[in-house]
Amino acid sequence: MEDLATIRERIDAIDDQIIALFRERMAATNEVAAYKGAHGLPVLDRARERQKLADVAEKVPDDLRDYAIVLFNLLFEVARANEATLTPQKSELVDRIHAAIADTPDLFPQEAFVACQGVEGAYSQMAADRFFKHPTIAYFSTFEGVFKAVEQGFCSYGVLPLENSTAGTVNQVYDLMASYDFHICRTVRLKVDHNLLAKPGVALEDIRHIYSHQQAIEQCADFLASLSDVTVHIVENTAVAAKMVAQSDDPTVAALGSRSCATLYDLSIVKRGVQDMGNNYTRFACISKNLEIYPGANRTSLQVVTTDEPGALYKVLARFYSFDINLSKLESRPLPERDFDYSFYFDMDCPVSAPEFWRLISSLGDVCEEFRYLGSYSEVL
Repeated sequence: MEDLATIRERIDAIDDQIIALFRERMAATNEVAAYKGAHGLPVLDRARERQKLADVAEKVPDDLRDYAIVLFNLLFEVARANEATLTPQKSELVDRIHAAIADTPDLFPQEAFVACQGVEGAYSQMAADRFFKHPTIAYFSTFEGVFKAVEQGFCSYGVLPLENSTAGTVNQVYDLMASYDFHICRTVRLKVDHNLLAKPGVALEDIRHIYSHQQAIEQCADFLASLSDVTVHIVENTAVAAKMVAQSDDPTVAALGSRSCATLYDLSIVKRGVQDMGNNYTRFACISKNLEIYPGANRTSLQVVTTDEPGALYKVLARFYSFDINLSKLESRPLPERDFDYSFYFDMDCPVSAPEFWRLISSLGDVCEEFRYLGSYSEVL
């Protein structure tokens, strides 16, 4: 048996051959791209790719067949991405993004009429105060009310929770995204500290009913499990829960909410910081009806629907990989009235000024059934 150094030398020599052949192959695909551009042909030729993969599968042993197909799929993706760059198609979306960058002011608004779910003291209100210096807030009982207020032009902006570091994605918000016309123009991570709130003089052992939002309840699961003879009730918002307790004459009720709710509704903090994890954050989005892209936008959100065939999602992910774009979030949600079909939500880290951003936006439609651009933005620290 050869020693390890000798084997590695052979591998290096083989790699040099692969690199030379890769360069030769890419040069040939550039010629294909030029021909397609001159004759108005589409970049994607699925029939050609299927035939090519079938040929590859016949030329390798059975134990290497799957690996060879993965390798050539990636080669196809790299070549197709390069073709799309060399033969850019006219894109209404690209024009719209360019126009938004040109038309959006340099400074994010300091004052605005903002839609939030809940009542005064809600975490959404705190997020709105982080987005804007002087927001005027209209409160709605549901997340859908926030979407409607923005889509119908009643409010200029809306604030919605997207995900929590402990409880995960706010599924109700993601499910509503597919039904409304909006754009994300900024996000913020808000530290969430839940406290057990009750009327002054009420002790922990007196409490028999606790009210809060479902996400807050999930984030305080360990604390709630430690209590005996207590019933937990879900309401639409943590601040709504605090307000209910403040207005109740029942001394056995309490709420999970923020310290600001305790001050706002004259409640006592029976126990502080009852969330399971101290490092508990919720990410909120500021949405607008019009596309607004402010300077420094370095994150983009997309909604993608793939074709119902094997490897469809892989082809989309390969496109991000080929452009060296990092995905910070991938979320799947079932499509209503379409059994076993899913919509995928991507958050990608890439400045809008980067060439790879434009390459991706111009070519992503080639590898999915449909995709929707939800906006490019920065995150408030």
